[in-house]
Parts: sequence; C-alpha cells; structure tokens
Amino acid sequence: MENKCQLILEQADKVLLGKNNEIRLVLSSLLAGGHVLIEDVPGVGKTTLVYLLSRLLGLEISRIQFTNDLLPGDILGTMIYRKEKEEFEFKKGPIFGQLILADELNRATPKTQSALLQVMEERKVTVEGQEFPLEYPFLIIGTQNPFFQVGTFQLPESQLDRFFMSLQLDFPSREFERQILLQADTRSLINELTPVLEAQDLPKIKEDIESIHVSDSLIDYLLDLIEYGRNDIEEGAYLSPRAGKDLVQAGKAYAYVEGRDHVIPVDIQKIAPYILGHRVGGSKGILYGQGLIRELLEKVKVPY
Repeated sequence: MENKCQLILEQADKVLLGKNNEIRLVLSSLLAGGHVLIEDVPGVGKTTLVYLLSRLLGLEISRIQFTNDLLPGDILGTMIYRKEKEEFEFKKGPIFGQLILADELNRATPKTQSALLQVMEERKVTVEGQEFPLEYPFLIIGTQNPFFQVGTFQLPESQLDRFFMSLQLDFPSREFERQILLQADTRSLINELTPVLEAQDLPKIKEDIESIHVSDSLIDYLLDLIEYGRNDIEEGAYLSPRAGKDLVQAGKAYAYVEGRDHVIPVDIQKIAPYILGHRVGGSKGILYGQGLIRELLEKVKVPY
C-alpha cells in the first residue's frame, strides 16, 4: 500500500498545486481514521482538497453546508411518523456517509455544532433514546473561516479536541498561483482522476498503521512533550490523553505514508503542531497554537 500512497500524492500534486505537505498531512490523518479541521479564508482550496482526496481514496462524499439556521436534526436525521405502519421511523441525515465535508462549520450556532460531538467520538447517533451506528469508514473534514470574520461562532474546546488534526492551506506562492490561473477547472481535473484506493481498503490500511513500531524512548519523548506543554503553555490543560494518543497514531500514519515500518523523532516533530496546535490555540486560532507547539518542540530534548 505504501506505493499507492505515493501515487495518491503524485496525482493530488497535479491538481492542488504547491500543497504537497498539506496533502501529505491530511492523507496521513484520513488513513489513520482521524477527523481534520481546515481553517482559512475562502478560495484557497479547502473544498478542492476534500473532493480531491475523496476521489483518490474511493470514498463517497457527503457535504453539509453549515449556516446559522441549521438545526441538529438537519445533520443527524429525525424520527418520521409513517401512517401506513403506525410507527415512527428514523430518517438518516447527511452525517451518515463515508467522507463528510462539514463546510464552514463555525458558521453554525453552538447548539448545532454540538450535534457532532457524539458522532465524532463514538461514531454513532442517538435520537430519542435510540442508537444508530455509522459504518466504517466514517471521516469528517471540517472547514472553518477565521474567527474574526463576521457571522462565525468559536468552536468549543470539547469540539476542537475531537479533531485529530488541524491545518491551514494559506495562499500559494506567486509561481504556483500563475499556474493556477492558467489551469483548467479543478473539478473537471478531479473527475478525470482514477481512484487509487477503494473504501474497503481503508480498514486494512488502518490495521497496518497500528502495527507500525514506536520505541519506548519515543513514547517517553511524547510524554515529555505533553507534560511540558501542560505546565508551560497557558492553555496546556487542553492537552488531554486523547491528544497524546492522537499524536502517537499520527506519527505511525505519517511513517506509513513515508514508507517506513517505524516512527522516528522527525515524524513527531513534523506532525505535532498539526495534532496539538488547535487544542492550545483557543480563540487566537490554529496558527497561534501551532506556534506554541513549535516553541515547545525546541525546549524538549529529543531522545536520539
């Protein structure tokens, strides 16, 4: 499967120009089964990245446009009374899918945002006391606008902690933007691509990622990072055990995409800002949080 990862990266690079690192990060997260949050201004390719990877991974995409009048039932589904059966029947909402694009997530009210809390953690929905599980793969890529834009609601810490990874795409370099201006319609380019994987391949890949080796000294390094962050960063209390577990899993997934059967310190150093940054950034945003984690990485001794 490692060769297929490289093929995915090569194909994606032809469509989303100049974003190899971001594509590599999101691919690592999706293969590990983690949810992703992308924060940036409109028009830099957030939605394109989601459609691009859904195509290459062979996943069906379900898009939910978040607005301030969206209700939890519009996402999860609702009970409908069937007169002919004289009983209530659950009508599934758009959250029941393989790859969910939660577009402009922070334009919905906190009540609606909270509809994702259970489903992101437990991969099931509870409606009127009944549980409805979601099938694997189930992955969410949420996009959000910068918090200073009009009509946005800040995501609570409990919501942020459920995202495995966060990143920004940022503006392309001048040379890549020149190519983008001359490029054909990106949606057409995506539709021309042949899927590299299929949905049924992902459970096996996730098992392979679980088997990637992490040394005891590297686990101690991760624990040092988390402990130091909790004491050294003002928002460090949000570095929960889930954050540490996600960092281990992310390191394994990144090593897998790189074609290795073990994690090295460089994997952790590359990926830590994207796994931990949104958890400590708070109202100051993802970039601020990533900066704190990069400073933290310079303070904690690397094991070897």
